[in-house]
Amino acid sequence: MKDLFINEQIKDREVRLIGEDGKAYGVLSTRDALGIAENLGLDLCKVTPPGVVPPTCKLMNYGKYRYEQQKREKEAKKNQHVTEIKEIRLSATIDVGDTKRLAQQSAKFLTDGNKVKASIRLKGRQQAHPEIAVKIVEDYIALVGDCAVVEKKPTQEGRNIYTILAPSVKK
Repeated sequence: MKDLFINEQIKDREVRLIGEDGKAYGVLSTRDALGIAENLGLDLCKVTPPGVVPPTCKLMNYGKYRYEQQKREKEAKKNQHVTEIKEIRLSATIDVGDTKRLAQQSAKFLTDGNKVKASIRLKGRQQAHPEIAVKIVEDYIALVGDCAVVEKKPTQEGRNIYTILAPSVKK
């Protein structure tokens, strides 16, 4: 939340003044605008970005304005969902039962709205046949099924082969 310049913090010589109800007072000296704000029991708030001549100021209850802003930000924060990337580690010698168990775990992550990164690290002589590991990853993707969309196909980076799955959008 960005703070506004209020009352004595406004150093400009003249300001364009707008009332609380939207009524335009026109261009006034800052001292006169502060006098009007004091008479009405409100704050003078600079609402334009720097560099605008003359800056626009508005008469408002600054405490109420800040409270409303904080309330809106809290509500927006409550409604947003942060997507995490969960990692599942497979191996080139994994058995079918373990693959099924990891696929079920991945399906659970995907239904929660998270992405899943499935990776295999090739060790020693396994690096001579990366196609075996790619086949395991493809079988794993088939086991995960309809709840996933392949965001990144199985690719090899050095000793690692990985894929990224995103939750499928169901209407």
